Amino acid sequence: MSPLPSMMTGKIGLKHGAGGRAMRELIRDIILKEAQPLRPGSVGPDAMDDGAALRVGDQWLVITTDSYVINPPFFPGGDIGRLAVSGTVNDLAMMGATEPFALTCGIIIEEGFAAADLERIRDSMQAACREARTEIVTGDTKVMGNGELDGIVLNTAGIAFSRRIVSDRGLRPGDRIVITGTIGDHGLAVMAHRHQLGFEGALESDVAPLNDLVAAALEAAADGVVAMKDPTRGGLASALHEMAAKSGVGVVLDEGKLPLRDQVRAASELLGIDPLHAANEGKAVIGVRPEAVDAVLAALRAHPLGIEAEVIGSCVEERPGFVILDTGFGRRLVSEPEGELLPRIC
Repeated sequence: MSPLPSMMTGKIGLKHGAGGRAMRELIRDIILKEAQPLRPGSVGPDAMDDGAALRVGDQWLVITTDSYVINPPFFPGGDIGRLAVSGTVNDLAMMGATEPFALTCGIIIEEGFAAADLERIRDSMQAACREARTEIVTGDTKVMGNGELDGIVLNTAGIAFSRRIVSDRGLRPGDRIVITGTIGDHGLAVMAHRHQLGFEGALESDVAPLNDLVAAALEAAADGVVAMKDPTRGGLASALHEMAAKSGVGVVLDEGKLPLRDQVRAASELLGIDPLHAANEGKAVIGVRPEAVDAVLAALRAHPLGIEAEVIGSCVEERPGFVILDTGFGRRLVSEPEGELLPRIC
């Protein structure tokens, strides 16, 4: 596909950090405009994948980094510490690196931040590391003046070794799209908690490290898993648009197969938010060859984090780069979120 024309004019807005098209344009047209390509055969910034992969001997060194700026830092189901560890581990896993070797952590703290809250975040990060079978081996700490920062910001980086790399652009017509569980949980839980919205039933974030779950899928399918992405900012819609555009395929979703908790459905209807656009922090989108889909689904459902995994769609030749929702009564295009539904969510 030919490159999209540049839309980058004027000043940077919140939409440029929302995980959708605007953010990809910011990265492509400004941040990476003068970037030099990596050594041949490597996966570098130009791929705009979940991390970089460098060939080292007979295996790959996978590297990723991310920053976390969620408000509030504590929310139902997790906190910024669990989010930071899980997000970095998951970015490695989405490239096939399911055994995270080590993490780093940089902490920027606002003057006046409660020491007890910092200890709580530390404990949460340590617990998430144990869950993912990794550890934080180095880091950095900065303190900024009161009012110069909103509470706390975490930056984490991770490295892992892998025999095989899975990109987010390996889809072809006929492949199946699998989601490892219910969608929209994180985004709706944080929104409800931030604005103190009283919904019946518990809304909780799905934040969790997915490396063991992804390892089970890869073991079950050998080379049958051909593309992966975690649908964080911008939700499932943004992840699928990016995967479809990079792969040159269209994606047709079956609305009846989309796993959605009743309380998330109710909250999204009340707030007018499409759950396809809401962030997830403990789910993976997996592209699978049709002959391997049964084995992948069985492996996912045998894991505690994949019990509600579903085949939600398939790839087609028509409308490359587009995502289409089949409602059972007709079809409609799924829009890619342009702005930020909820700023500072991950």
